[in-house]
Amino acid sequence: MGDSFDHRHIWHPYSRVAPSTPVFNVTHAEGVYLTLDDGSRLIDGMSSWWAAIHGYNHPRLNEALQQQSQTMAHVMFGGLTHEPAIGLAQRLIRITARPLDTVFFSDSGSVAVEVAMKMAIQFQAAQGKLQKQHFLSLRKGYHGDTVGAMSVSDPDNGMHSLFARTLPRQFYADAPQCRPEQSWDEQDISSLHRQLCEHHEEIAAVILEPLVQGAGGMRFYHPAYLEAARQLCDEFDVLLIFDEIATGFGRTGSLFAYEQTHVVPDILCLGKAITGGYMTLAATLATRVVAETIAQGEPGIFMHGPTFMGNPLACSVACASIDLLLESPWQQRVLSIERQLRQELSHCLQLGNVADVRVKGAIGVVELTHPVDLQRMPEAFVQRGVWIRPFNHLVYLMPPYIIESEQLTQLTTAMMETIALFDH
Repeated sequence: MGDSFDHRHIWHPYSRVAPSTPVFNVTHAEGVYLTLDDGSRLIDGMSSWWAAIHGYNHPRLNEALQQQSQTMAHVMFGGLTHEPAIGLAQRLIRITARPLDTVFFSDSGSVAVEVAMKMAIQFQAAQGKLQKQHFLSLRKGYHGDTVGAMSVSDPDNGMHSLFARTLPRQFYADAPQCRPEQSWDEQDISSLHRQLCEHHEEIAAVILEPLVQGAGGMRFYHPAYLEAARQLCDEFDVLLIFDEIATGFGRTGSLFAYEQTHVVPDILCLGKAITGGYMTLAATLATRVVAETIAQGEPGIFMHGPTFMGNPLACSVACASIDLLLESPWQQRVLSIERQLRQELSHCLQLGNVADVRVKGAIGVVELTHPVDLQRMPEAFVQRGVWIRPFNHLVYLMPPYIIESEQLTQLTTAMMETIALFDH
């Protein structure tokens, strides 16, 4: 357990000081293992919130950090540049769709979304469409915890009730219901269509998570939805923003989720796995049309610039992480993980407290009929030698891509045993 100082003084995500839920003290991380202060080792099923795709303490990523630290840990990006940032931008442009050829670096996924939203507003304003100040997003979505990102996340299950008088007013379409394995139902896009018909003169962009709605419910939906959304955005003169912070860099089986369609967004948000989980970094990519239109409007510049923008240490390790991913057999690894998750998690359907099991790429989700016990369930997982962090009604896995079959089986077995333990 975390020591008493931590308990009394440190905030953890979505918790309070002196939390009621347990906090475990990690002293070392290696490969897929987390070592606790009592010497026990846990197989990590979370990739540290989906970021550590190569596992921990990887020599290639360690070397990138060490070498960069010997020359320049940080320098301001205003009026200056450096090779790590240039190299990372070159890689991102090379591995994403051709129209996305401008890159804005920031510190976190939430900020990448804020940047995308500001780009959309400035893009519309530069064309004299000053009324286009709002956004259309999907219910059940999640885009971050800062004010703008929070405003386009789910309005019912998010934080809107607490901050209702603070958040900007946005528009919301019903969450997609048509699952990837089903035949496409055109009625699934009707809510988005209706919102655009009624409010397109106020909407700067549609923002959504392509194919996988992450922290808002771990929901998978049909790729045809993206095709229809692209057509509607073009028809109603609004931009299309894809938030691939959770899905980018191979998690769904393609390098980016949008590659499973013929759709390219106007703006793309990346983060989490961009550095292999080593450092906080994010990027917002935009088309040349978006960039040049913003430059032609007032004040002729994009109005954002974080202090640690383009941090050399983060950019250096991101370059190494992307190279490591592309040089590895990541597609085969993710496909193997997907097949094993489908086979082994399907047994959970036998349990009375399981409502659904779904798998896509290196994502395995078991949805329960009732909220998880956040006080007792994490401890039960730790006792079984695994680290799994459930939330709401969901117990899920997003393991590092390097995980071995036997290690993945230990995770899925622990999931089934623990879920069964709370089947009452």
